[in-house]
Amino acid sequence: MDTIVTYTAVLDVRQDTVYFLARLLMLRRFKLGTRRGRRALGCYRQAVLVIRWFLDGTRVAQLAADNRIGKSTAYDYLHEGIDTLAECAPDLAEALAAAKAAGCGHLNLDGTVVLTDRSSHPGPRGADLWWSGKHRHHGGNVQVLSDPTGWPIWVSDVRPGREHDTTCARAAAGLMPALEQAAAEGMPTLTDLGYEGLAGPALRMPVKKLKGVELSEAHKQYNLIVRGVHAVAERANSLLKTTFKALRHVSVCPWRIGAIAKAALVLLYLEHGRPLPTRHTT
Repeated sequence: MDTIVTYTAVLDVRQDTVYFLARLLMLRRFKLGTRRGRRALGCYRQAVLVIRWFLDGTRVAQLAADNRIGKSTAYDYLHEGIDTLAECAPDLAEALAAAKAAGCGHLNLDGTVVLTDRSSHPGPRGADLWWSGKHRHHGGNVQVLSDPTGWPIWVSDVRPGREHDTTCARAAAGLMPALEQAAAEGMPTLTDLGYEGLAGPALRMPVKKLKGVELSEAHKQYNLIVRGVHAVAERANSLLKTTFKALRHVSVCPWRIGAIAKAALVLLYLEHGRPLPTRHTT
């Protein structure tokens, strides 16, 4: 008895998004000198494969079966698509220039942990490098910078899940000097108390209540305002994780999370019809 069942499916994505990625893949093949007919899939079908993985978290084995290609080939196509999109993600200078041009009065910085499969890579003092004690799960920490509406404008490279937001923000190349410069130009960055170790001119965060010491009424009001305005930063992380199932649980190498998050940011801009920031934004 035949046990194979076929069916028709619809990918809930703008066609312009697929065309955008297909064009990028075509340019990449041209740059590599790939000869016509040497690939199992055309650029359009490869783009669909990549976007299915991002949107629906489709298993690579299923993507391979649906396209009648080998599993290793499907992984190659997927990672090629991830890297191609990630290269288009706005860097820190582009994101800040676009925010300044848009007249943003402040920015929000918040970290999010992308869960991963179990990883036993040893970290300092024998601790599991990717284990997040806060989330009680393996994962990678990504820093997300967003505008006052909670729209993500920049994501960092990944850091191991055992590291706190303060450590991850400090490790992000050029982040703190860039935020200090932005604050000097009238665009401070709001955070929560997870960044207490980075207290300085760049960041605005609630005043921490010390044990046995009551906060003054002025400090209470200040905390209420900062937390209320900064709360929208959760929207940035939510937009990325709810739109793309691939960011809810990553089963590939955890060091790939940074590229995956950057690629997801590009797709998010495309799906919402927003232009990607460039260095020439004025």
